[in-house]
Amino acid sequence: MPHHSALDRIWQDVTGTQPLPAHGSVVATAVVALALVLVPRLWQVARHVVTIAHEGAHGVAALLSGRRLAGIRLHSDTSGLTVSKGRRTGPGMVVTAFAGYVGPAVLGLGAALLLRERHALAVLWLAVLLLGLLLLQIRNFYGLYVVLVAGLAVAAVSWWGSAAAQSLAAYTGAWFLLVAAPRPVLELQRSRRGGLARDSDADLLARLTRLPGLLWVAVFLVVTVGCLVVGGRWLWAGA
Repeated sequence: MPHHSALDRIWQDVTGTQPLPAHGSVVATAVVALALVLVPRLWQVARHVVTIAHEGAHGVAALLSGRRLAGIRLHSDTSGLTVSKGRRTGPGMVVTAFAGYVGPAVLGLGAALLLRERHALAVLWLAVLLLGLLLLQIRNFYGLYVVLVAGLAVAAVSWWGSAAAQSLAAYTGAWFLLVAAPRPVLELQRSRRGGLARDSDADLLARLTRLPGLLWVAVFLVVTVGCLVVGGRWLWAGA
């Protein structure tokens, strides 16, 4: 049956291993990821990926901490909103608020670990699965559009792409998540300093824990940079 053969192929892709790319290819994907973060026009588009990971991390954390996920919205200005229901204070709310800014870095670290073990297709198919699950929680049209486009693009590479294209896509995605994650943290602190982010995750955590918002920003930065250092070493060594 075609349905079963498709699932069998995906399962073989996920559980199998693929050849490691040449060192030059790994360097090239790192340069592309860096350009996506540093070139303003590219960042305006690429930042949507970070927002998807950020809001998705809030959603996963809410569910794992026993809260009820009420929906996720993604906006054209690359902002987002995740609504969960439950106690307004306590550990569950702290975990949910904390997860957003570190989420992209943790995802990038997981991707780097899989790539070190030669599971490039597992990275891509897991991305498709996560985007598909996220799609079920999106509550606005623009969010549906962004997640659907991202999911279809990754699925197309996973199904029809050559082995080289799949490897390059997986490495570029991993590098991008790792390199990009610290930038929103720095942007957050710049907004906070200008008095423009009074309802940020860091300020929410400050109200929940009575620890300064600046301390939470510092923790976000330590985690994201730490993931970049460790994940970058895995990607570099893997090739």
